[in-house]
Amino acid sequence: MRTVDCRGKKCPEPVIMTKKALEESENLQEITVIVDNEVSRENVMKFLKSKGFTAKVEEKEGLYYLFAQKEYVNEGEIKKEKNSYVVLIGKNTFGSGSEELGRVLMRSFMYSLSEAQVLPESIMFVNSGVFLTTEGSELIDILKVFEEKGVKILSCGTCLDYYNLKDKLQVGSITNMYTIVEKMTTFKTITI
Repeated sequence: MRTVDCRGKKCPEPVIMTKKALEESENLQEITVIVDNEVSRENVMKFLKSKGFTAKVEEKEGLYYLFAQKEYVNEGEIKKEKNSYVVLIGKNTFGSGSEELGRVLMRSFMYSLSEAQVLPESIMFVNSGVFLTTEGSELIDILKVFEEKGVKILSCGTCLDYYNLKDKLQVGSITNMYTIVEKMTTFKTITI
């Protein structure tokens, strides 16, 4: 059993601290992680799940205590397969120049990609790209098709906070920079 105290730490530090604790304690079966905000709670929960842990959360005096226990050995935590790739979208338009044309091209690109034979493992949205996953986006229907086909739709939590869009997320889930970097260093990455 190990306790990782992440109070006062901003995303992605709690995930990284939890990862280091798991790496330092080989065969760790139980871990408790303490965080002080909902974004960190969700990101650490997702990370622990990806490492084969099940976790329950208790909230006490504004703190979240994540009690996690190893459930299974996850042999294929993130496999690099021959045709595996991720897409990183850093803005809400495709290309440079006319914004109107950029919006048309982005919709066309996303629709075409959703019909491709080899789909990405994840599509990650950062900076103004998060406008594509939130209320008012013309791409919500296409992004839901990706999800139905098993593609993870991930929006940067820091970016959603910056643009005050966290409560307007319409598709996918919130992620952090650690997870984005982990995917970019594991999979071939297409950047838009």
